[in-house]
Amino acid sequence: MHTRKITRFALPICLPLFFVFSAFAQQSARVAPAEIIIQHAKVFTADEKHPWAQSLAIRKGKIAAVGSDEEVTRMRGIGTKIIDAGGKVVLPGLIDCHVHFLSGGLGLTRVNLAGAKNAAEILDRLKKYADSHPDTPWILGRGWTYDMFAPDALPTKKSLDQLFPAWPVFLRASDGHTSWANSKALSVAGITKDTPNPLNGEIVRDPVTGEATGALKESASALVDKIVPQPDHVDKLNAYRAGMRFAVAHGLTSVHSAGGDFEELATLDELRNEKQLWIRFHIAYRLQPPELRPEDLKTLEEAHKKFHDDWIDVNAVKFALDGVIESHTAAMLQPYSDDPSKKGSLFWDPEKYKAAVAEFDKRGFQIYTHATGDLAVRTALDAYEFAQQKNKSKDRRSRIEHVETIDSADIPRFGKLNIVASMQPLHSYPDNDILNVWARNIGTDRASRAWVWKSIAQRGGEYAFGSDWPVVTLNPWEGIRTAVTRQTTDGKPKEGFVASQKLSVPQAVQAYTINAAFAGHTEKFTGSIEKGKWADVIIVDRNIFEIDPRTIDQTRVVLTIVGGKIVYEADH
Repeated sequence: MHTRKITRFALPICLPLFFVFSAFAQQSARVAPAEIIIQHAKVFTADEKHPWAQSLAIRKGKIAAVGSDEEVTRMRGIGTKIIDAGGKVVLPGLIDCHVHFLSGGLGLTRVNLAGAKNAAEILDRLKKYADSHPDTPWILGRGWTYDMFAPDALPTKKSLDQLFPAWPVFLRASDGHTSWANSKALSVAGITKDTPNPLNGEIVRDPVTGEATGALKESASALVDKIVPQPDHVDKLNAYRAGMRFAVAHGLTSVHSAGGDFEELATLDELRNEKQLWIRFHIAYRLQPPELRPEDLKTLEEAHKKFHDDWIDVNAVKFALDGVIESHTAAMLQPYSDDPSKKGSLFWDPEKYKAAVAEFDKRGFQIYTHATGDLAVRTALDAYEFAQQKNKSKDRRSRIEHVETIDSADIPRFGKLNIVASMQPLHSYPDNDILNVWARNIGTDRASRAWVWKSIAQRGGEYAFGSDWPVVTLNPWEGIRTAVTRQTTDGKPKEGFVASQKLSVPQAVQAYTINAAFAGHTEKFTGSIEKGKWADVIIVDRNIFEIDPRTIDQTRVVLTIVGGKIVYEADH
């Protein structure tokens, strides 16, 4: 089993000491010239054997050499582009292990509710958007949080109705698992007090009248979502372009899509053919409950045959076992602390889920499973173990997405089963939503095992980081800061939220680079700056390994190179 232990990379006290690993010792003086040379840099390679260098060369889309300025300069030729880093830090291109890219790109054109401090601020943003978009048929947005609506942690249609009595409004929570609709939207969708709850969803109702309150949990959101005007092809192309521009400007060179992009493979291929695919996509097919169908297998296998290359790779399937802790839809081993009448429930019958996992595993596909609550995490681990034993499979690197809390007995199982914990640092950002709703709902004991990436690694498991964009920002520097400090930007809690899980800066960077590459079966090609790997590298404006870690989120990318091509340069 391949396991990378948590490593505390030594920082460069004297850079020349690290140049002994240069590939030039085996080369003659006459070498093929590089297309790009980055020199006078502090190159963090994410290669455990040789973590630091000073210069690198790029040729034909790959890293051609890594070493000292003197060594790499030997590859300079007529036409070689020389980039003087001026002592800035160079990193492997960052990889986001969990996104919903089209959704995130479309969200850039809608009402952004993220960061609003209260419901009044949300209403103000909605009014300003409506005033500036008088012709839009629907007001759509995302980003509200549960803590704004204490004590029930759920909004109602009343305030939206007062502001927009005849204009449909539909707003997703930041996590995407609950929606907020006004009466007009509910009416257009045909939702009445007699409308039954869909499978794995709930229309929240007034306990006296039975009328829908405006809050829709999990799959109930689809009752409205299906009648919202859908983006056309041009809208989707522009959304992908906008998302990719945002990605490369923040140092991301690859993403792993966990839903919503499989259906747009032709759109991504069109962008590639137009030479407008600026980042790499690893894409999972989202399998809906209640069971695996023959057409699911056929659809995934056909897509895999057509899209399995360096830029668009379809080789995974995504399950969702539960919801989220804030709305009591995450599946828990024991009842919720704030409401013992609830435990959440699994979206799949465990036996049908186990059978589907085993079938995909037998066919060689990687498996993602959304599991937030400790029951869902255990159910995923049990299914993965069953598949391994049944199929005698090795190195599938099945993944559990989120792992927000976990029973202590299940922590070592990640290492034993070679399971990747695909986690999102900004989900653990200890704001009011986490401390006053999330932690309250599950109680002190279970909250003490919140996002335990370090414990998983210490017991031999792998962790990799992502964002879950558009649940939170795609900006990875905010994720790195949160993983290192476990604090808010104003330094709270003082010691950090579950401080035992704090990482060093190199460890956090590793989770977005070599660990993330491992999570996508691409560590032989990317994730570190080594000769022969894809030339996906970035230059940043500050030394994140030496500054106050609480300011890492202010990092700006100076240059992004993907596949040997410069795809982003900051304005000077």
